[in-house]
Amino acid sequence: MFWIVILLIIAICVFLPSLWVRHVMEKYRQPADRYRNRGNGGELARHLLDRFGLSDVKVEETSAGDHYDPVAKTVRLTPDNYTGYSLTAVTVAAHEVGHAIQDSRGESLFLSRQRLVKAAMVGERIAGMMLVAAPLVLMLTRLPQAGALTIMIGVISMALGTLVHLMTLPVEFDASYGKALPILKEGDYLHDGDLKHAEKILKAAALTYVAASLTSLLNLGRWVAVLRR
Repeated sequence: MFWIVILLIIAICVFLPSLWVRHVMEKYRQPADRYRNRGNGGELARHLLDRFGLSDVKVEETSAGDHYDPVAKTVRLTPDNYTGYSLTAVTVAAHEVGHAIQDSRGESLFLSRQRLVKAAMVGERIAGMMLVAAPLVLMLTRLPQAGALTIMIGVISMALGTLVHLMTLPVEFDASYGKALPILKEGDYLHDGDLKHAEKILKAAALTYVAASLTSLLNLGRWVAVLRR
């Protein structure tokens, strides 16, 4: 019963940030043509990259979520933000350009995150294999300890993914508040009165990774509960 209550609390913590992020992003997609006279998200991203001497970084449309790909050197924006003229579109574009700037400057936190992401991908693959293999190991060996050990290895590997998500937060907040916000403010890219709303969008963009981190914790908690049985 204790673990059920804990998992419910974690689940609530997961869903609330996600709902808030979605609410903020959708709220400022209207009016949809607010920046039509200045350019859409993709055009602002291209302008900012060129402004900071990053003409080699591409801007592309994607359905896989807004992100900066440091391997392909590409800022990728969802259709709503790539071709959109809303406050959300231009603000999210500035946030992703912030990551490109971090990469171009070789900032230590950004580079550390990239190394950890690669390690986490390996860890998550191991976790998946171990957790799937646990019932088979238990059936073949008929030793509860063997199954428990297999699950434990999987849980530890999964914990690495949670750590990486937590490590991304300083990088995300810097992209929002250390890069995008000053750029939008000093470059006079926004209409009067929009800056305070852009700050909410930038916070939402950064906190997207909080939900990802908490989702990892939810999965981790579920497997810990299984292990204790």
